[in-house]
Amino acid sequence: MTGTRLWSLRNLLIVGLLCGAVGVFVMLGPPGLLAKSETPLFCASCHVMETEFEAWFREGAHRTIRCVDCHLPHQNVATHYVWKSIDGMKDVVFFYSGTVPEIISLSPRGQKVLQANCVRCHESIVSNIDNERQCWSCHRRLSHIRSGAIETR
Repeated sequence: MTGTRLWSLRNLLIVGLLCGAVGVFVMLGPPGLLAKSETPLFCASCHVMETEFEAWFREGAHRTIRCVDCHLPHQNVATHYVWKSIDGMKDVVFFYSGTVPEIISLSPRGQKVLQANCVRCHESIVSNIDNERQCWSCHRRLSHIRSGAIETR
């Protein structure tokens, strides 16, 4: 190997190790950083979710739970944090690219996660009903866009 190529590989290795160390530090390091990133105020801080935050804040029933309690999977810790990273980066890209949709809606994957979390939290109540129907098809006021509005459909 030439000296230049060896130097480049060494630099690449050093950069990789530094990135890994920074990643571990951010995940485990600063006390409260990970916990802070799971608060509703954090979710609304970049204004992508400002309208949704306002609807959540003003509506009663679920005001005591966090966004991540409904919108992230809870099968295991790894799945939770992988999807938290993916969803968070998606929101960052929307915000900084200026492509935030006029109306934010759930993806099909998001609908599955939300339904699973409704059933998970309300398991004793919903154990005797059809879990195939989306909870928000009847409980319309849970939707952030319809929050505070009474619908008669």
